[in-house]
Amino acid sequence: MFQATLKKMQTENSQPINYFLDVESGYLHVNQLLGKMIQITHNGSQCLNCGLDKSIFRQGFCQSCFFDSPATGDWIMRPELSKAHLGQEDRDLEYESKMQLQPHVVYLALSSHLKVGVTRKSQLPTRWIDQGAHQATVLLEVPNRYLAGIGEVALKNFFSDKTNWRKMLQNDAEPINWEEARNQALEGIPKDLKPYIIHEPNEIQDLEFPVLQYPEKVKSLNLVKTPLFEGKLMGIKGQYLIFEDATVFNVRSNEGQCVKLSII
Repeated sequence: MFQATLKKMQTENSQPINYFLDVESGYLHVNQLLGKMIQITHNGSQCLNCGLDKSIFRQGFCQSCFFDSPATGDWIMRPELSKAHLGQEDRDLEYESKMQLQPHVVYLALSSHLKVGVTRKSQLPTRWIDQGAHQATVLLEVPNRYLAGIGEVALKNFFSDKTNWRKMLQNDAEPINWEEARNQALEGIPKDLKPYIIHEPNEIQDLEFPVLQYPEKVKSLNLVKTPLFEGKLMGIKGQYLIFEDATVFNVRSNEGQCVKLSII
């Protein structure tokens, strides 16, 4: 039996991708559970910021921490709101400068459909893996998060910035002409950002997920409503565990929940 306060799974980009869950005794290699019956028992919650036994509000944080922590500022989800490059503080300028004033990329990724996104350069290909993208390519590399956000906003006129998680888990992706999509994206990039276009190498990165069987339909596991769940693990994609009965469990959206995990 393993006990854990859930955090997003760590990954290693191999063929297929390796997943690791942070548990009290160390790291559990989740790939080794494929094809096995496992039991998940929910037994409370713990804020990932203050460490208190409090209800989780969002992103693994209790409500008070969510609205106070610099790690949950609006610029996380909306990079164009970043202000550290101006020396302006949102919640904590030191933290925001560390996170925002580093190389960022604007990319296209194919999971359920082609989407545009932003991440720190150091987070590739982790960001693509977490989104369940099986193909992706970089368009721009810029020196800070604000510029990446400006690029993303412009490209939202042509591409979605959301993933259809159901289609992603069903492995139901639209066919893509990458050359056509990239050319469309480059035309839509604002003039001031064109010097940051990545011309070479223009590689499409392929990602392989450890999935034995994709579900035809999906139903999401809610730990509050179903505090005890048993099922055969058939795959891992994005931050989801996929079970034989088509139940899927989003580890990342359950950060801060305390669970016991048993192989039965």
